[in-house]
Amino acid sequence: MKYIEPHAHMVSRTTDDYEKLALAGCAAICEPAFWAGFDRTSPAGFYDYYRQLTDYEPKRAAKFGIPHFCWLCINPKEAEDAGFAREVMQIIPEFLDKPTVLGIGEIGLNKNTRSELAIFEEHVQLALDRDLPILIHTPHLEDKRKGTRLILDSLASFSKLNRGKVIIDHVEEHTIGAVLDAGYWAGMTLYPESKCTPNRAIDMIECYANEQLWMNSACDWGVSDPLAVVKCGLEMRKRHYSNDFIESIVFENPKRFLSQSDRFRI
Repeated sequence: MKYIEPHAHMVSRTTDDYEKLALAGCAAICEPAFWAGFDRTSPAGFYDYYRQLTDYEPKRAAKFGIPHFCWLCINPKEAEDAGFAREVMQIIPEFLDKPTVLGIGEIGLNKNTRSELAIFEEHVQLALDRDLPILIHTPHLEDKRKGTRLILDSLASFSKLNRGKVIIDHVEEHTIGAVLDAGYWAGMTLYPESKCTPNRAIDMIECYANEQLWMNSACDWGVSDPLAVVKCGLEMRKRHYSNDFIESIVFENPKRFLSQSDRFRI
């Protein structure tokens, strides 16, 4: 099955996972910057992380014939200390001209605090200044509706924002409508124990037959599955979706969004 994995944290995965993705038909991997499984104690930790995303991971993926792209930011989980976050943000422009960097992400909210929101808005402005796409993280279930609403309200204050270049990820049944109605792309994250199961994702596709949707695994350090997207494609076949329709969701849609960056080429 030809597909794109548009959101995977491959720094947390073994090389065996790259092999599995290649065997499954993965045509490209995109890796947003996020939490390292622990809070970093200095901007230097982020500097090395950005080096890993822009240099080491593309080489590791290339051994299996998979193009690797990334997004850069300081993630919302580590943005509560605004002073520290701004120190890290001063590093980011140095890496934005790397050939595999697509844009800013995954920014967003974790606990919906004022500090997180301030750093979120500074990231959005950085993306606008450079005309870059944006990938946004929404909080976990107990704060997801409130966090999504805060994000949408904040984005509405940026008059020059191209909403078609923004994807709001980890949507669920109670947030997908608001995201799509506002003109943004929506990402459905397929997790074994949280966020969204494959069958729930397919149900949402049936309810919101919208071209501005993608699916991703967001595989990371926790319970997650790097093959979640292709497994969801198999579930779609069980519901008698055509191969062309499945490919439109798992390949053409992410390709269309990601191609808004001139650097995304497969």
